[in-house]
Amino acid sequence: MTDQTVQGATISMGADGKLQVPDRPILPFIEGDGTGRDIWRASVQVFDAAVARAYGDRRRVVWQEVLAGEKAFKQTGNWLPEETLAAFRRCLVGIKGPLTTPIGGGIRSLNVALRKELDLYVCQRPVRWLPGVPSPVKRPQDVNMVIFRENTEDIYTGIEFENGTPACAQFKALLQTQFPQEYRKVRFPDTAAFGVKPVSVAGTERLVRAALKWALANGRRSVTFAHKGNIMKYTEGAFMRWGYALAKREFGAVEMDGGPWCRLPGGLVVKDVIADIVFQQTITRAAEFDVIATLNLNGDYLSDALAAQVGGIGIAPGANINYDTGHAVFEATHGTAPKYADLDKVNPGSVILSGEMMFRYLGWTEAAELIVKGLERTIANKTVTYDFARLMEGAREVKCSAFGRRVAENMR
Repeated sequence: MTDQTVQGATISMGADGKLQVPDRPILPFIEGDGTGRDIWRASVQVFDAAVARAYGDRRRVVWQEVLAGEKAFKQTGNWLPEETLAAFRRCLVGIKGPLTTPIGGGIRSLNVALRKELDLYVCQRPVRWLPGVPSPVKRPQDVNMVIFRENTEDIYTGIEFENGTPACAQFKALLQTQFPQEYRKVRFPDTAAFGVKPVSVAGTERLVRAALKWALANGRRSVTFAHKGNIMKYTEGAFMRWGYALAKREFGAVEMDGGPWCRLPGGLVVKDVIADIVFQQTITRAAEFDVIATLNLNGDYLSDALAAQVGGIGIAPGANINYDTGHAVFEATHGTAPKYADLDKVNPGSVILSGEMMFRYLGWTEAAELIVKGLERTIANKTVTYDFARLMEGAREVKCSAFGRRVAENMR
């Protein structure tokens, strides 16, 4: 598992913009709070088994534990130590379990803080059904999408003015004196709080560029911009317009039937859909969606809603990536579930599949394929943790650690 005696080397970004991955890369990991301890132990045995089976002694991951969350606060008095950020900056790629959001002050969200500090502007969430996983929809097999969620802008920027505070009073006064027409739109100004929603050309273009490049590299059929531009015309609507403009300018897209939908020379279709409709259509017409590029809040809602169609957030993987610098943090997308901490009970699928994403990102596709193979076989055999066992007829319920061992065994 974790062996600091093995000599490792850091990943680097080559002059060609591609990752240079040594045979023994040092990968920092945060085990996570609450159930994170259980699911990390189960997951890392899967990762090590996949690498060993795929490459023998030729390759090996050198795991380096770094601290964040409750464990970090107890040991250092800091929720997110600078040493942790430095490790992710230095090593480029790492993985983490779920983290607690501190209550009563300090960092609003450790996950958001990590993304901002490392400028991880893409939140990439693949959503695909694994045969045998319980689903509430009739055709979960139609769901095979990848969400590219902009990770650094929108209301997650955290610019808010709490009602009753001096800052809120100053903001309202500014609005009233400098923008009286907009101020008159506020229904109850005396008791209103305010939030600011920044959306930029630069932030939009790098997200859309990453989505289009990934779609082309992975043979996908379409990229859909999900937005609420019919209401928020100069933020969400601009996201759509800037996205189309970039597709035409940098990728040679040509409008279809008068636009705005367009097609790239290789056949990739670029289209858009209103955000509220996308929730309906990804259920009723899931096969029509492939890669979805969207803003921060839309992406948060949409990725979790889609995860429900394919088994829940407990097995939903995720990654936060800067495709320009190569920095990436792969992560469990669910919460810490503290009431189940140290019970060896919960499903480790989210971290396992996040690791599968990580190995693909590193170019270690053989290890990634083995993880999928082991996971699919284990679920098909109905050997599952409690969350699936209660929904599957004839299932054999096992502990978190046993599930990890069985996934590793089923790679054979």
